[in-house]
Amino acid sequence: MTKIITAITFFICSLAIAQTQYEQGMGKALGLWKEGKSTEASALFERIAAAEKDNYLPNYYVALINTTEAFNPANKDKITSLLAKANAALDIELAKTPNNVELLVVQAMAKTALLASDPMTYGMTLSPKISEIYMHASLLAPENPRVVLCKAEFDMGGAKWTGADVKEICSRLQRSLDLFAKFKPETPFSPSWGLDRAQEAVQNCGK
Repeated sequence: MTKIITAITFFICSLAIAQTQYEQGMGKALGLWKEGKSTEASALFERIAAAEKDNYLPNYYVALINTTEAFNPANKDKITSLLAKANAALDIELAKTPNNVELLVVQAMAKTALLASDPMTYGMTLSPKISEIYMHASLLAPENPRVVLCKAEFDMGGAKWTGADVKEICSRLQRSLDLFAKFKPETPFSPSWGLDRAQEAVQNCGK
């Protein structure tokens, strides 16, 4: 009996240590990203992902960081490599959970970054795929603020090309603000970004 208790205690302690290491690693990686050290943050998230194979969040952040960097005009010569890294991380996690809307949002964003880099080349092929991803995510999680925000932002980009009325899109952006006010992340490291973008989008909508 004593051996069993000792074994269980050791197991629980091991879990506690592992959890602490995970939390420390995630916190450090997010800190690096906040400091503008995207490459270092992405590399650390990759190492965490290798150890946390049942947790989608480390690869989620690998994808989000590299996708965000791909939108930066200063990285126009790195878009291919940045999006390759982002998509590789997304593929790993979407193979496990294909209906994870947070992953789907970043997947759509990654395709949007490629489209934005060369609209004439990618517009006809990528626009329908991006719309399809957002539509699927909207059906899965209509109350997710990032789904509503990012779909509206993408539709706004299309409206600017076609000259379509943006009143309905502006109302969706406003709705995303309301959803952000009610949204609670599942864990301390779960996606929670987007409020500042939504506020700016609402402020500038239709101008």
